[in-house]
Amino acid sequence: MWQQLKQWDRELFVYLNSLGIESYDYFWIFVTRIENWIPFYIFLFLLYFIAFHWKKASFSSLFLLSAFLTTWGFTNAVKVFLVRLRPNNNPELVDLIRILQEPTNYSFFSGHASSSMVASTFIVLSLKDKFRWIYLVYIWPLLFIMSRVYVGVHYPSDLLVGALVGLIFAFVFFWLYNKSGRRFI
Repeated sequence: MWQQLKQWDRELFVYLNSLGIESYDYFWIFVTRIENWIPFYIFLFLLYFIAFHWKKASFSSLFLLSAFLTTWGFTNAVKVFLVRLRPNNNPELVDLIRILQEPTNYSFFSGHASSSMVASTFIVLSLKDKFRWIYLVYIWPLLFIMSRVYVGVHYPSDLLVGALVGLIFAFVFFWLYNKSGRRFI
């Protein structure tokens, strides 16, 4: 059963990766680079200071940062423990797929998926009463996640598990945020 799931994951990855169109390569490489999103990250932090007074905005920002860093640390610990090769490093796939990036660390599960999902979900949960349009923030992790298959570095299961981990951490940190926020703000 486990082998069959791995085979389906691999076949789905090869299929999705093969849908890539060369004229869109620059776009997907741009989307997948974390540093290109820095203005967006700054905008998200500024939303807290627009929505709340400085004390609550600072408190919210610290919780968001804590959720992100905890998720990032957990993701990297799991990668080192499970040691799954990325598709771009798998000798069986190299001739079958398009490779636009070549990271050498491990694949399972996606840090792009977990970190963007924890940040987006925490932001949505904490700002949904202030900005009705805040759900549009989910465009960011969707693009980020899709880019990882397109550039050839993650299997669909890496992305799905990463997104689920990000969601779980976001809800846990949001619960802690609400619980501790009553005492400090």
